[in-house]
This record gives sequence, structure tokens and C-alpha cells, in this order.
Amino acid sequence: MAAIDAYLQIDGTKYRASLDKPLDISIPIRPGELGVNCFYAPIPEAWPVEAGDFIGDTRQGGAVNFFNVRINPHGNGTHTECVGHISVERYAICDCLRKFHFAAILHTVYPRKQENGDRVIAERDVREVSIPKGIEAFILRTMPNDARKQEANHSGANPPYLEAGAVQYLSDMGICHLLLDLPSVDREEDGGQLAAHRAFWGYPDHIRPEATITELVYVQQDIPDGLYLLNLQVASLVLDASPSKPVLFPLLPTD
Repeated sequence: MAAIDAYLQIDGTKYRASLDKPLDISIPIRPGELGVNCFYAPIPEAWPVEAGDFIGDTRQGGAVNFFNVRINPHGNGTHTECVGHISVERYAICDCLRKFHFAAILHTVYPRKQENGDRVIAERDVREVSIPKGIEAFILRTMPNDARKQEANHSGANPPYLEAGAVQYLSDMGICHLLLDLPSVDREEDGGQLAAHRAFWGYPDHIRPEATITELVYVQQDIPDGLYLLNLQVASLVLDASPSKPVLFPLLPTD
């Protein structure tokens, strides 16, 4: 099979991405299993369609597998959301996300423990990252980082979150797509303030409908910090959020 490469230029430097070397950072949704979960979302379900003598399950004698699925995009796995998540106005993720490839940077950070026990990614933690011109996506990997993130139940655990100033800085730097391995950019219980969501999307006064937040990714430890080509795909759901599949391709300078 012939190798397929993509080329792009970031801040005056040319890079090559090998498209036959994908790094999938999504967490699969497994019906019938708890898996990664947050905000007390119900367990995802899948069951065969039944109609008369027809049953959509080959294990039960059906000719084909033909299943209904019930999931909660925000709570059952890797998902991408748009400003419609917090807005009174209706925005759909399939309308807001119209491009699917982005120059991205991956950064690893240790959340800072606060006096009240909260663990927070501060504005200074993202300001320390050198973000070249042309980078549109920022991927945040928090420490500690192990495979248990793929099945963690975050409900009621007060997981780490971001200062509103951190996401405001990323927005000011031109970051349009924020990806993180946490269930939310905001505190699990914040009284509905949603300060980080509002800052990133510029809601309500300076709305960025093209901007997205992808939560509950898992970036394996052997994937180094640095520059990547990101492919971000969602289902064509007319909802504020969709299960998603972010895939990274390492970028190598060609000069």
C-alpha cells in the first residue's frame, strides 16, 4: 500500500504528516458497560429491533444485526460540543464544525491543588506553552495519566478543571478547538456559572459558533508533546454535542 502524506506550513516552517500512522485519542463507547462516565449519565444501551417475526440480532436467529442505541453524548465517552451546549439559541455541532483538519499542539500539565482541595489548570499553565502562529487546536493531557482514564467514573469526584482565564487566553491566541482528557472545562458543581465554557465560546456577547470543546479524550503516555495534524470527526447530529473521534498525525519538519 502506498504511503499517503499531507503537507502543511506552520509559522513559516513546512511539515509532513504520514496519514498511515494515525493516533486515535478517542475512548470507545461500549453499550452495556459503564466505561468512562461523568455527570451521572446512564450506561449506554444497545438492543435489537423486534417487529413481528423479525429480530435484529444474528445471535438470536436474525438475518442481520439491527440495533437501537441509547447514549448520552456528554457523559458516555469522547464527545465534541459547540456553543449550543450553553446557549439559549439553538446551535448544532454538525453545523458549527464544518472543517475537520487542524494544526494542533499537545501539552501535558499537572493540575494545581487548591486550598479547598480542587485541582485546577491555571492560566499560567497554558501561558507557558509556545503556540506557533497557525495553530487552531490545543490538546491538553493531564497528569497522572494511565489507562484507567478510559473507564473512570467521574461522577461526584470533583475532577480537575480549567480557570476561565486559561481558556480565555487560548481563545485570544486563536485556538478554536480545545481538547482535554477531563469531563468538563468547568468545575463539576459550580452553580451553573460555566465560566470557562462562556469564556471559550465568547458567550453571550462575542459568540464563536465555529469553536468546539472536545472532552474525555485519552492521550497515551507514549505520545509526546508537540505538533500534530488533527482530524476531528463527529456524527451528523442536530444536537449541541456528538460522540467524536479525534485522531492525531505527528508532524515532522521537512526543511
